[in-house]
Amino acid sequence: MAHFRPRAMAIGCGLLAVVLLLPVAGCSEHSGRIVVGSKNFTEQLILGELFAQVIEAQTHLPVERRFYLAGTFICQQAILAGRIDIYPEYTGTALTAVLKQQPSGNKQDVYQRVKQAYEKQFGLTLGPPLGFDDTFAMVIRGEDARRLHLTTLSQAAAFTSHWRAGFGYEFMERSDGYKGLAASYGLRFADPPRIMDLGLLTRALVQRQVDLIAGNNTDGLLPALDLFVLEDDHHYFPPYEAVAVMRKEMLKRHPEVKRALDELAGQISDEDMRRMNYAVDGQHRDPSAVVREFLSERKVIE
Repeated sequence: MAHFRPRAMAIGCGLLAVVLLLPVAGCSEHSGRIVVGSKNFTEQLILGELFAQVIEAQTHLPVERRFYLAGTFICQQAILAGRIDIYPEYTGTALTAVLKQQPSGNKQDVYQRVKQAYEKQFGLTLGPPLGFDDTFAMVIRGEDARRLHLTTLSQAAAFTSHWRAGFGYEFMERSDGYKGLAASYGLRFADPPRIMDLGLLTRALVQRQVDLIAGNNTDGLLPALDLFVLEDDHHYFPPYEAVAVMRKEMLKRHPEVKRALDELAGQISDEDMRRMNYAVDGQHRDPSAVVREFLSERKVIE
């Protein structure tokens, strides 16, 4: 798997990337093009490609793809600067990492809080939820889950003092990440958690370099690698529904873009997203072909 990850904000991606995304006179308009961005992991690439293909098919507007823009912080700066018009986001990430609000509430409540705040503070519009929830997943090896009879994080807490954990930088820093999780469940590890590149976490778990990692609910390789997601029985993590974040200025010029993307509302289940992620990460298929196949099955494009 290329990127087994939480919804990455990647604040530590460096000043250079931020400088490159600062607004320049005349750069916030795209001469009729719609610029779709994404973060730098497989699922975001797939979602960005979904948005791009739907817009191309339904509106016939030219679309420029600017994918792999590091994490949430970079994408947020890019859309505020007018360098991109749309990118996929997760409501829980928007709530905690961008708005700095407490990770609480049901799906509808979190969505409305984020939608209202994004419109008021940033001039951004949220599309309707796409249908799946890409929540954090605390992952262990399947053989360990079976041997120790573990299904929940509460049960696992009794064993973590003998385990090593591996997390991405952002999970260690964000408000809905490690510190709060450890406090909620009383997690203690044999050594301080290893901070690792997101793309290396799953390999480290499989190769027994670590015993628990922070992944995501929709990763397609979980069953293929015999990995097990521990139930968040304290309901610590908020919902992370996938949505399109769009510039209101762009929508004023091209309202047809929102109408096109609204067709994706509720169309992607957790299993659909796992299947597409696996097709790219596990079967090494071209993301654009995977997306085209999915949209054709759903009759969204011809």
